[in-house]
Amino acid sequence: MADQVPPGPGLPAAPARRDGVMQVPEEIAPDGLMRLWMPHRMAYIKGENKPADGGATYCPFDEIPKMSDADGLVVARGELVYAVLNLYPYNSGHLMVVPYRHVADYTDLTESETAELADFTKRSMVALRDALQAQGFNIGINLGQVAGAGIAAHLHQHVVPRWGGDSNYMPVVGRTKVLPQLLADTRVILAAAWRAGK
Repeated sequence: MADQVPPGPGLPAAPARRDGVMQVPEEIAPDGLMRLWMPHRMAYIKGENKPADGGATYCPFDEIPKMSDADGLVVARGELVYAVLNLYPYNSGHLMVVPYRHVADYTDLTESETAELADFTKRSMVALRDALQAQGFNIGINLGQVAGAGIAAHLHQHVVPRWGGDSNYMPVVGRTKVLPQLLADTRVILAAAWRAGK
């Protein structure tokens, strides 16, 4: 194949371009697979920043409100809850609505906390539609480790924006999610949309 980019040490050659069109070699590696290396995902897989006890003794959701908005990835703060970007998002703009109070179960929320959590969920949707043109949402709470809660000791509601075609073979086959925007940039855009939506 002409114009193929030479490989680095121990790496397969990169696809070349011919007449402005990407030319994919028939075989990239000896096993015939092309690979997208995403080593930053290893931090999530190994449980970095995830409390071993599910947040019972050390809880990041208790620490985030003490940080600046930029450092904590906080999009908005309310009286009883706050909205924060997920550090390991399913999609760009993946928000979590979190009560300040360290409480594990939805039924333990006060009426005021429940109302503000619902209000922040609605406001999250408005901001995500305005800032990122979200076409749909997955919204939910995983209660307890057996239900998939990463930090079971501190309730948090996920608000995941969705777009047509945002799921493809990457997460299914490659267990890799390609995100087109950095978290810090997403936080700035969503925080501005949140303020504008008041």
